[in-house]
Amino acid sequence: MTATTPPPLTLEPALPDDLSDFSTRLQASFAPAVERETGHPSPEPIPSDQELAASFDAPGAEVFQVIQGGERVGGAVVVPGREPGHRSLELFFIDLGREGQGLGRLAWRAIEEHYPDTRVWETFTPHFEVRNIHFYINVCGFHAVEFFHEGHPHPEPPGGPTPPEGSAESFDGEDRGFRFEKVMPTR
Repeated sequence: MTATTPPPLTLEPALPDDLSDFSTRLQASFAPAVERETGHPSPEPIPSDQELAASFDAPGAEVFQVIQGGERVGGAVVVPGREPGHRSLELFFIDLGREGQGLGRLAWRAIEEHYPDTRVWETFTPHFEVRNIHFYINVCGFHAVEFFHEGHPHPEPPGGPTPPEGSAESFDGEDRGFRFEKVMPTR
């Protein structure tokens, strides 16, 4: 029996009319991990529609559909970093039911190839997203460089302005997570 070669994977810019479907698919892909963590389905989609809109509208944001064989199999949002040569992978997902097929690895490779001038990548994942932590560290070569928690809150919580540092509002108990970086090899 011979193995068939899967169709190539490509990145295509998402059109404005695609964003509703993109959001629904992304939220569906995040839902199982939230349910595993909490023991029940989230009453609201995660990330929220407001958080997604903020990512889509961030200065310089590029929203991509991950396409294989003419089908949408995932998506990503990439934004410029704070320094030249830095980029942030704001959102990244493989569609529910498609995970475990190597698509994430192929999609990440396509993203790296799309941005050959990137020297440092950054991303964030919640503390309970064990599959993501494995993927970023063991598959993609990222390193955990910061852990956000009650004593070290994220400086820019999603969905709103930054509360004063140290204030009770600066951490809502759900922002625990890792900031990852990947320094690209010199070419």
